[in-house]
Amino acid sequence: MDEKTPLIEVEDLSKTFGLLPVLRSVNFGVARAETIMLLGQNGGGKTTLLRLLAGLSKPTTGAIRIGGWQMPTEAMEVRRQIGLLSHQPLLYGNLSARENLDFFGKLYGMAKDERAERIGALLDQVGLAKRADSLARGFSRGMQQRLSIARANLHQPEILLLDEPFTGLDQAAAETLEGLVLSAQREERTLIIATHQLGRAPTLAGRALILSRGQIAFDGNIETMSAANLGELYTRVCNGAAMA
Repeated sequence: MDEKTPLIEVEDLSKTFGLLPVLRSVNFGVARAETIMLLGQNGGGKTTLLRLLAGLSKPTTGAIRIGGWQMPTEAMEVRRQIGLLSHQPLLYGNLSARENLDFFGKLYGMAKDERAERIGALLDQVGLAKRADSLARGFSRGMQQRLSIARANLHQPEILLLDEPFTGLDQAAAETLEGLVLSAQREERTLIIATHQLGRAPTLAGRALILSRGQIAFDGNIETMSAANLGELYTRVCNGAAMA
């Protein structure tokens, strides 16, 4: 793969559910080690876009290439490079926190010793070390979210797709997640973060994509913007719509 070629390439991507168009002719590229904030109202297509990038859904029309692989025909190769944090925790309630991570580690083909080392380190990072052997079904929403963060990061994927990752987290857990994002950036991994929290966007990313009515209304630099300025930009490019 040429170093100048974007790691993620999206061309004329559309997704329709029945007669409802959710994404319409979406085009963008993401460079290796870049962090993108994906902004937009509920129902604006953010989750659909992340699911398409993760290979969990097929586009109606258009093309997605990740690392040179064509989606969805080469989705298996791509999934090994991706960690996804979605609205659904993707956890097994009858397994402990440690057992959940061990199960997913096996799916990723991680060796036993590697799994044990990573699981211990991640449970400590997300503040669940003392609950490592507790069943996930007894966890609060915030604790499940933290365990899901550890699951998404377990195999040290090159690409992290985070869908509203701060939802349900208390302040301490949100700070832990922010630390993990910054750590991933130092490791030069590629991140796409869908969020409603405009205040976090300029601190975690230099670029934002704003989706409005299934199309990209803005794609540009936000590194020097305040949350207030970003909010004004959002309202302007979305024809007066407020972030919901």
